[in-house]
Amino acid sequence: MPPAPAYTPPPTALPRALQHAGLLTEQQAETLQRAANSDRQPFIDALIASSQLDAKAVARFCATQFGCPLLDLSAVNPGALPQKVIDDRLMQSHRIVVLARRATRISVALADPSDTHALDQVRFHTGLPVDPVVVALPQLLDLIGKLAQSAEQNLSELIGDDLDGIALVDDAAGTPEAGNSDIDDAPVVRFLQKVLTDAINMGASDLHFEPFEKFYRIRFRIDGVLREMAQPPLAIKDKLASRIKVISRLDISEKRVPQDGRMKLSLSGTRSIDFRVSTLPTLFGEKIVMRILDGSQAQMGIDALGYEPEQKALLLEAIQRPYGMVLVTGPTGSGKTVSLYTCLNILNKPGINIATAEDPAEINLPGVNQVNINERAGLTFAVALRAFLRQDPDVLMVGEIRDLETADIAIKAAQTGHMVFSTLHTNDAPSTLMRLLNMGIAPVNIASAVHLITAQRLARKLCSCKQPADVSPDVLLSAGFAEPDIGGWAPYRAVGCELCSGSGYKGRVGVYQVMPVSEAIEAIILAQGTAMDIAAQARREGVKGLRESGLSKVRQGLTSLEEILGCTNT
Repeated sequence: MPPAPAYTPPPTALPRALQHAGLLTEQQAETLQRAANSDRQPFIDALIASSQLDAKAVARFCATQFGCPLLDLSAVNPGALPQKVIDDRLMQSHRIVVLARRATRISVALADPSDTHALDQVRFHTGLPVDPVVVALPQLLDLIGKLAQSAEQNLSELIGDDLDGIALVDDAAGTPEAGNSDIDDAPVVRFLQKVLTDAINMGASDLHFEPFEKFYRIRFRIDGVLREMAQPPLAIKDKLASRIKVISRLDISEKRVPQDGRMKLSLSGTRSIDFRVSTLPTLFGEKIVMRILDGSQAQMGIDALGYEPEQKALLLEAIQRPYGMVLVTGPTGSGKTVSLYTCLNILNKPGINIATAEDPAEINLPGVNQVNINERAGLTFAVALRAFLRQDPDVLMVGEIRDLETADIAIKAAQTGHMVFSTLHTNDAPSTLMRLLNMGIAPVNIASAVHLITAQRLARKLCSCKQPADVSPDVLLSAGFAEPDIGGWAPYRAVGCELCSGSGYKGRVGVYQVMPVSEAIEAIILAQGTAMDIAAQARREGVKGLRESGLSKVRQGLTSLEEILGCTNT
């Protein structure tokens, strides 16, 4: 662990006390003080270095003069000292060690008990009264070194030696990020690199760094479920947060408000992974959530997403039209962005001009003009859409339709020769049309512009350790299977093995409801019918609901019945 940054310590009462005791003349005290100021070190260091008094004599004098206990640190076991009471950087910069902590007070060891600044800092960070104990300076520095080395070794045990060729990158400059002298800490940097690498290797979608009063934990969201992966030392939480914020170009001095940024991890000369970073002030520090943005997901192709053959055909036919609107709906984390990027990737050809407005742009698509929304600067979805229409576009993508103004411009763009993609947060495809009506869009505009709506969920896929489940026909019927579909097959259940970390699931598959807006559905919209009317008409036209599509995945053995019942509506 590197030493704390050099600083000029404030003056203490020690020089004057030595003069009054006759141990130093006024001239000697002034000379030593100037030498200490020049070297940016405490007065007591210059005093001991001058050999006018040895360290033990200075300690005995301080204990007597300032009425403090004197302790020989050679009898103290570093492993028995209280842990995580003060930050390591505070311990090193002010040369102060916590010896004991009681319910209402703490005892600290320091060489100069007249250093009120150091005592005030400990009092401020702990909220407790402080009892100073005098120790010899060489013993104190030796103990601080042992404690710092122990903390570094504990962290290094979590890191390993498999990080060759991996580097955090300054996303703006495209080069490995430069260290910051205030927070440069090699073990913390390597620990962060290992956490990010492990998350990528395990297929995580999000990382959560969560500080609490007594512990600090890191969780990964894998296949939609959060799993605790590590509990590093609580003392590194501020250093880890600062490192992440520096790389993400966030303000490390601002800890009172949420911040959003972006960073990149270079895995090799040809592959790098982006991360979207969000910080949130909590009671015990900043919680940081990082979303992994793997551009290779958009290159998987539509076949990897899990559409049924008839659903895939409907979607491909809709996106190949010269104009109109295709909407993707579902809750947060249901894979809407990947579906939209897959469609854009299919259309991304030299003869087509594609522009997207996103908040923020999650995956970089070469050949696509991507714009980050910045509402503080006045760049809203509506403003970006108006600008796009003056840029000779063929295909537009709006990250999310949130208000009437954005919806109105997107609808009009779809009516005037542009293909428009966007997302909404609704439960299913029929209710999406009602959401547009409730926003204030005229029914005639919705009927003429919207060509297809896809509602989706993500279900966990069963691992290869799956086994047939003994499920009664009554349970299958109550789940939604028709009587002719029961018999001749059996659903599978999750078991758990080393490959899936005992969960029984590995990976996820999409469950979709793909609803084209037919002439009959257009008539219902114009008549201002309800979502139930639209859903009934869609069923008559053969559109599978989310539950029905999910049950198809159960029959194929891709996922379990419990998983589909949990992620689809009844």
